[in-house]
Amino acid sequence: MSWNRRVVDVHTHIYPPSYLSLLRSRNTPPYIHDFPDRRTPSRLIILPSDDDPSVPPEARGRPIDASYSSIEEKLKFMDTHGIFISVISLANPWLDFLPPQEAVKWAGTINDELDRICHYSIGIRLYAFATLPLSAPIYQIVAEIHRIKDLQHIKSIIFSTTALGSGLDDPALNPVWAALEASQTLIFLHPHYGLPNDVYGPRNANYGHVLPLALGFPLETTIAFTRMWLSGVFDRYPDLKILIAHAGGAVPYLAGRIESCVQNERSFAPSQDDRRSGPKISLEGVLKSNVYLDAIIHSEASLKAAVDLVGSEKVMFGTDHPFFSPLDEGVRRWDSVSSNECAVGGMGTYTADRIKGGNAAKLLGIKRCELEPDSDPESVDKDLKSCWKSLPTRRPFWSLYFAIVDLSSASKGMIARWSLYHCMVGTNRSLGTTQFILRKTYIISLFARDRSFF
Repeated sequence: MSWNRRVVDVHTHIYPPSYLSLLRSRNTPPYIHDFPDRRTPSRLIILPSDDDPSVPPEARGRPIDASYSSIEEKLKFMDTHGIFISVISLANPWLDFLPPQEAVKWAGTINDELDRICHYSIGIRLYAFATLPLSAPIYQIVAEIHRIKDLQHIKSIIFSTTALGSGLDDPALNPVWAALEASQTLIFLHPHYGLPNDVYGPRNANYGHVLPLALGFPLETTIAFTRMWLSGVFDRYPDLKILIAHAGGAVPYLAGRIESCVQNERSFAPSQDDRRSGPKISLEGVLKSNVYLDAIIHSEASLKAAVDLVGSEKVMFGTDHPFFSPLDEGVRRWDSVSSNECAVGGMGTYTADRIKGGNAAKLLGIKRCELEPDSDPESVDKDLKSCWKSLPTRRPFWSLYFAIVDLSSASKGMIARWSLYHCMVGTNRSLGTTQFILRKTYIISLFARDRSFF
């Protein structure tokens, strides 16, 4: 399948070679266990709960193959699923487990490596989110935020929900928030280890990774972001921008309840000096102004809730590659990607085009993937009708064009609608018959050339 030049994947991971070597040098989580026979797939053990001595080594953690680190495999995956640009990021557990000075060294090494990988990707189809040395002193974290601005292909940073180890409401993070705001660096907020294992009950092992991945990660994100808002981070840094993974966790569904609990919290009530403690900006205000979401939710109804929460212009397509791969070998198209594609497609062409790439292109400055100037179908139709009035001598011919417009609307064909518009506004009575017919033929050919666009 050929790629669609407008599709941008903002949530896709990679473990670059330097990071793999780091994990292979360790024997406690996180680490990679290689087997002497070289035939048994290596195992990636991230969570301490995955390193159970009673479990055979070949059954611990998850198998790790070339898709976790190979750029060739990444590009092949992109081609298979029609993705033009991927914004790659290091997956958890990042560098939080390292001593301070080692974290600084490895952050620089990995961020430089990601920038080189993107530079040498075929046709520059890769950009990256950098990682920060969050176990290091604050001044070194801030220094890395400023340093990565000079890396051409680094678009933002990925940020752990645990941050320095005490959550996103930690006052020690204020200089970091200030640096991110001042440098206009987007925060890609991603869950770390999920919730503590004991919250899933005594028989959670019977269900594999379902409870930690389906519930633990999104709820960890929800709690971390809510603490960030409650502590007044967005009051102090109103221009901070944050992209929340997995469609915001449970935030789209609990936002009203969270807001209601704040309104009815006695400790937030006005005090004797008539001041109200707690966040000054409402959760709704922060969600509309500061928050972006990826579209990894696998459900049209759930995605609609996310779109309604933050706005259609602030939701972006993602795959979570290389995680959630097919269980059966040899399957080219991933069900986990197809379910997200179907959910996005159900939003209608205008919204889907922006989620698939237009929003990310605008936010991250990827000029090649930007859509036509912002406009909705209603304004396009208005311009088309004004063109109709200016073409009195050719109305019989244009009747066919407006029939195509109606057809394209029904089949969600915004490309044809825009082409019609641009062709019509460029038409005048001085056109020769041949040129007029050529333009007419070109528009109709859009339908026959590539039905996948409609």
